[in-house]
Amino acid sequence: MKIRSFTFLCAILLIVSSLSAQNTTYSENHGHTLNLGLGVGGYGGYYGYYGNTLPVFSINYEFDVAKNFTLAPFATFVTYHDYYNNYGYRETVIPLGGKGTYYFDQLLNAGTDWDFYLAGSLGFSVVKTTWDDGYQGSNDLRTADPLFLDLHIGTEYHLSKKVGLFLDLSTGVSTIGLAFH
Repeated sequence: MKIRSFTFLCAILLIVSSLSAQNTTYSENHGHTLNLGLGVGGYGGYYGYYGNTLPVFSINYEFDVAKNFTLAPFATFVTYHDYYNNYGYRETVIPLGGKGTYYFDQLLNAGTDWDFYLAGSLGFSVVKTTWDDGYQGSNDLRTADPLFLDLHIGTEYHLSKKVGLFLDLSTGVSTIGLAFH
């Protein structure tokens, strides 16, 4: 599964890079953008075993790699409280990874007020569990599922040249937030 996910992401990146290289007349840059988002996510895409949706905070910073294509290192944060065998615990999960984004603005003749994109995220999650008093089990820092791959579709509306409002719908965690250019 890990090898197929990684191969799929590499193939997408190669296709997007070749498409970007063919288009040389469009001048909008999408990189050098700080994205801060809030959203909800199931404990499925990044985490694998918790059955409810949870509030999530995400942050990433995009760098231009090719025309209409960016890469962004990201971190996401979620925490929740639950019970196991009458013991309460708090779990904090921090997914870390990279997000590759291809912008379709030129293809859609979107103008400078709107951005439309497809993206893929690849990463891993760091998990810290803290048990209530009396529990004798492990409190170790660990990683959840070794690797995850999420797909995204999204849009951004530019409120000004420096600030935009985005919506990112994902197979893992969907967010709404602010983009600072």
